[in-house]
Amino acid sequence: MITKLIPKKVFFTSGAGTHPEKLESFEAALRDACIEKFNLVTVSSILPPRCEIVTKEEGLKELSPGEIVFCVMSRISSNDPGKTLTSSVGCALPVDISKHGYISEYHAYEESAQDAGAHAVKLAESMYSTWTKEEPLKTFSIPRSSTVKDSGDWMTVISAAVFVI
Repeated sequence: MITKLIPKKVFFTSGAGTHPEKLESFEAALRDACIEKFNLVTVSSILPPRCEIVTKEEGLKELSPGEIVFCVMSRISSNDPGKTLTSSVGCALPVDISKHGYISEYHAYEESAQDAGAHAVKLAESMYSTWTKEEPLKTFSIPRSSTVKDSGDWMTVISAAVFVI
C-alpha cells in the first residue's frame, strides 16, 4: 500500500557550527539545530495545507534517530576569516488553511540576520501572492548569522523548516 507523504506538522530551527573540516562544520550546525540524528532530505518550498506549526521540542519528540526527514533548508559555508554568514527560511501562511503556503530559503555573505530574514519573508510572500493574488495571513522568518573565526576553520550556518509526517 502506498501512502501519500504529506506532512502534518512543521517546526523551525537554526544552527551554526565550526570545525577544520567543512563537512564536520555542517554536522556541528545540525547538532546546534538539534537535527543531526536524522537522514535529512531537502525539498522545495511548499507548506502543505493544514500543516500545524509546532515548537522544535514538540516536533523532535515525534521523530526517531535515523528516520528519513524532509526539510526546507538554507545552508551556507566558508572558511574565509572574518566573513559573516547568514541563512534564513521565510514562511508565508495561507489565508485559507485548505490551501498551501510557501517556505523560502535564503543565504548570503556579509548580511545581517535581520536583513536576511526580511529577504526570506519577501521571497515567501511573493511566491504566495503571485499564486493566490492576495497577501498571506502571516509571514515570519528564522534567520541565523555567524562570523568565521580568525583560525580559518570552516563555519556553516543553517536555517530549516523540518516536516513531521
